[in-house]
Amino acid sequence: MNHTLTKVSLVAAMAAATFGMSQAHAAEYTFSFAHVLIEDTPNGQAALRFKEEVEEKSDGRIQINVLPAAQVGGDVEIIEQIQMGLVDIGIPPTATLGNFEPRMQILDLPFLLPDYDTMVEVLDGEVGREILDTLHDHNMYAANFWGAGFRHMTNDERPIEGPEDLQRIRIRTMQAPIIISTYENFGANATAMAFTEVYNALQQGVVAGQENPLANIYTMRFHEVQDYLSLTNHAYHAYATVINRDAWESLPEDLQEVMIEAFDNGRTASRELTQQDEEQIMEAIRDEIEITEITPEAREAFIEASMAVHQEYESVVTTDLLHKVYDVVGIDY
Repeated sequence: MNHTLTKVSLVAAMAAATFGMSQAHAAEYTFSFAHVLIEDTPNGQAALRFKEEVEEKSDGRIQINVLPAAQVGGDVEIIEQIQMGLVDIGIPPTATLGNFEPRMQILDLPFLLPDYDTMVEVLDGEVGREILDTLHDHNMYAANFWGAGFRHMTNDERPIEGPEDLQRIRIRTMQAPIIISTYENFGANATAMAFTEVYNALQQGVVAGQENPLANIYTMRFHEVQDYLSLTNHAYHAYATVINRDAWESLPEDLQEVMIEAFDNGRTASRELTQQDEEQIMEAIRDEIEITEITPEAREAFIEASMAVHQEYESVVTTDLLHKVYDVVGIDY
């Protein structure tokens, strides 16, 4: 059975145009994999590696059609299409998934994850699995967490050395209530918009700043239209790898195992490529944008300013789940 035969003509047409109808007929299962990222990003490359591994290790029984750069819409639209079965696979940010499952927002609480090793312990451990399983009732199976590194702040008004420097700066955020609330608590004017609209908004002065990991800042050329970069490391930019639940359950166990292994290898690739890229990006943009590393004292001020957001969202992400993350991270409550 070819999974995509019942899908809307738009997705079928794109898959056919890109990969050829002969390939579509050769596979037992054909899945579309949509995301908003440029293919040169670490996660864009990881998606291509995932495709290659699945097709090879399934002996051609599964075909993956990757649709990058928001070809079928932004993250919200991709999630909706996955739920409806119009798109099969995606890597939406956890913050955007929070519009569909409130508990997914827990990982976007500001200054929750202090460093890379703690992030791995939370996301890849029992707590991470519990967070992923919240998507089951939203017609999605979530395999694991990929990621693009910790997010930082850029703007064209002044260096951000502490939360007080964000006062009244117009900051673009993802379409995610928890991130909007974060910047409002820091005193900024938060404006939500789709990722693909950010460069023009920065260039035209619609917003003065934005937040993203270095890979996204560089590949989207935000550093060209911003004067200041502050290395805040305020939240890990996690992507949940999700697949339509009916599509997942249509696979026999042996092919599910192929997919899970490829998802895990994709996770490794996304993180390793991100770390490699960040060192090169810092060198590439150092002469184009003023870079500020916040001091330990400023970080403590940011953490203190963030606690109001943690308290506001405790009932949303649930006290039980939040305290499980706090226990791993080592935060007293």
